[in-house]
Amino acid sequence: MKEVDISKHKMVPKHTILGDVEKKEVLERYNITLNHLPRLLITDPMAKFLEAKAGDVVKIVRESQTAGKAVYYRVVVRGAFK
Repeated sequence: MKEVDISKHKMVPKHTILGDVEKKEVLERYNITLNHLPRLLITDPMAKFLEAKAGDVVKIVRESQTAGKAVYYRVVVRGAFK
């Protein structure tokens, strides 16, 4: 069976794992810690596709009719939401 590249689907926004330097810059820019970021489960299809690890920060860029592009950051976590 042929696997589908979910990152190419038109409804999936661009996901990128930040490097250590970029991650530090984001946290400093917003004066936050990883605990303040929204979570992305390690079992999420895009997290799996990117081979993300717990603690990674993923940058998500979505198209926006009002802003052009909207940037979001999420931290990858194990487990489930409570």
